[in-house]
Amino acid sequence: MHTTTSPTPEPEGPTRSARLIQNEATTEIPVHLLFRDEPEPRPVPLGPAVVGSRAGTGEQPRLRRPAPVRPRPAAQVDPDLVERPARVLPGVLGVFAGACGVAGCVAASWWAGVLPRVAVRALRLPELAGAGLGPAQWAVYAGAGALGLFGFGGLARGRTGRAWVLNLFGRYRGTVRRTGLLWVNPLLLRRRVDVRLRHWRSEPMAAADGSGVGLRVVALVVWRVRDTARATLGVEDHETYLRECVEAALARIPVETPGAGRGSVEASGEALSRLVAREAGAIGLEVFSVQPVRIEYAPEVAAAMHRRRIAALDAQHRATVLTSVVDSVEDTVTRLTMRGLVELDDYERKALVKDLTVAFCAGRQDQP
Repeated sequence: MHTTTSPTPEPEGPTRSARLIQNEATTEIPVHLLFRDEPEPRPVPLGPAVVGSRAGTGEQPRLRRPAPVRPRPAAQVDPDLVERPARVLPGVLGVFAGACGVAGCVAASWWAGVLPRVAVRALRLPELAGAGLGPAQWAVYAGAGALGLFGFGGLARGRTGRAWVLNLFGRYRGTVRRTGLLWVNPLLLRRRVDVRLRHWRSEPMAAADGSGVGLRVVALVVWRVRDTARATLGVEDHETYLRECVEAALARIPVETPGAGRGSVEASGEALSRLVAREAGAIGLEVFSVQPVRIEYAPEVAAAMHRRRIAALDAQHRATVLTSVVDSVEDTVTRLTMRGLVELDDYERKALVKDLTVAFCAGRQDQP
């Protein structure tokens, strides 16, 4: 049975059929989907972030949160390394022990019969038939000799402003700040430290001003050793450490030239003092002040800055001279007019001002 379908009648009127874009590589897409009006997405509030991407890899940009800035840890030394007083004895005990050792050696020699007769008569000892150098005599020699060496070998003289740092087999045993005659264990290693107030004048060091112009600065540092244990055992050389701290501070803090004003130079000195005192305090140094005493431009920029300074002074001098000439001309014209000495119209006034200006400028230039 055959059925026939009648063709669908096309609608009449201005209605437009939906057109399709079709090719060999794409699927059918309705035209109205390409140009449809869609509402714009609302902006998403984002916090502070850094957008980064890799060029040439096709990777989409990623939001990277900035890592929190951590403060730089301050320099620290062993917290257990703190100055403490060492155990010492009065020097009189050392002298007494040394004298006892000498007396014991003399007695052993007299007992063995090896003491010269001159010494026996001088000491008013009875003459005794020597028993010879036997084990007993050698034992007395050893004991008396050790006592004498320890007694006299441990004597030391303490001075004002000086201290000793004592070590025994690499272990810190204390600091001696006492003065006078003392007895210190001779087995201890002594290291003398100057604890007086000291001034150090540095060599010319590299620095820069606020504009980045290279300078050469000579600094005067006032300091002293506060903790002898940290200053001697915390670093290899505390004086070298202090010099490097001053050099690093000059590289980090801008130093103003004297022409910038007294207040600027003092502010730079205060900043340098605080920074060096904080860095050197970790090793037991007390820094009171770091003051620039001589500031000059670096050799590579000295000539250019000298020409710039001369040009600035010249411009300032010209401005001063011009201001003085203008004031003099104004005062002269005003006095002539106010006193009625001359009656000038505009043209004559301009001519008079011109002539007076030329005359005053010529007179200023003739002055040395």
